[in-house]
Amino acid sequence: MGALDDLRVLDLTQVLAGPYCTMLLADMGADVVKVERPGGDLIRSNPPFVTDREREAYGGYFQSVNRGKRSLELDLRTDADREAFLSLVERADVVVENFKAGTMEKFDCGYETLRERNPQLVYSSIRGFGDPRTGETHRQGQPSFDLIAQALGGVMEITGQPDGPPTKVGPGVGDLFTAALNAVGILAAVHHRERTGEGQYVDTAMYDSMVSLCERTVYQYSCDGESPTRQGNSHPTLFPYDSFEAADGHVVIAAFSDGHWEALCEAMDRPDLAADYPDAGSRIANRQALRAEIADWTETVETETMLDLLEGRVPAAPVQNTADIFDDPHIRDRDMLADVDQPGADDRMTIAGSPIKMTETMPEPGGRAPLLDEHRDELLAEIEEATAGRVEGDD
Repeated sequence: MGALDDLRVLDLTQVLAGPYCTMLLADMGADVVKVERPGGDLIRSNPPFVTDREREAYGGYFQSVNRGKRSLELDLRTDADREAFLSLVERADVVVENFKAGTMEKFDCGYETLRERNPQLVYSSIRGFGDPRTGETHRQGQPSFDLIAQALGGVMEITGQPDGPPTKVGPGVGDLFTAALNAVGILAAVHHRERTGEGQYVDTAMYDSMVSLCERTVYQYSCDGESPTRQGNSHPTLFPYDSFEAADGHVVIAAFSDGHWEALCEAMDRPDLAADYPDAGSRIANRQALRAEIADWTETVETETMLDLLEGRVPAAPVQNTADIFDDPHIRDRDMLADVDQPGADDRMTIAGSPIKMTETMPEPGGRAPLLDEHRDELLAEIEEATAGRVEGDD
């Protein structure tokens, strides 16, 4: 039993933001029906593949964020497929799409039309710049991707080294953070519907989400009137809170509290630093000189030795690559790696597990991603059964 196993979601999204949002819901038990355009999600053919892209049904990109869903290929430009979709809407709890504003209206499947078929429907959209229903702007209708959102929302301006250019964050946070917020909005709307019987429109914009993600820069600018910019891996108001080169790699140390600072100085055998800089203000005022002192120590100590010295007393960690993550027993113990079947390959693919943990209804990836149109027969049979039941009820 999943926490959301009574929730039916129609997922018209593709690529990353929308599929990741509905993946979160699927991992928690929701029945997610991926309604795909003719030819399927644009990202189905994107690499990497386990062995042979010619044999495998889809690549890792699609597999990772579409696990546990059912697939139905529909062309909403045709009357028959549009009617099939509307029949699914009548029995759905949620519809999610990430088209440009106005696209669903071209198919006569916009929110107002779907609400007529199902007044309790929660309709959710993920767009670069939001939907006019929740706040109209001049940017709506413009295309957007993760890179655009990170650039506009301030993420790139505060990412990178001080003497380097604005830098994109590695993970697609413009997509992923927006997707997570959208899932929260959907569940809030479902909760509201349970109390009132009223459906509603949920709208999450990528640009808006990046401003929310950079909340620190907003209050900083409000307070001092200066736009925050790049400062590497350090923090503007906490010190030490940075990465350092070790003898055999890199580590991060977050010792900004007085107690953590004293413990770090003890490990460094530098009680004089603890005595001379006993409070946060003095450490921040002298951060450049103190960073050099810490760096002089870390570069002479191997990572494992350093972490042993600091363990339990100072927040510190190695900078890991993905191979390190695969080898970390914590990741295995937390079920953060999931093996799923890869159609067309002789081996399975490993994808990231669910970070949401629950004691009674533990989320988990619900098996591999679907083949294109794999569930047509069962879904159309459900429509026919529901239609027959409605006709019998009318009689």
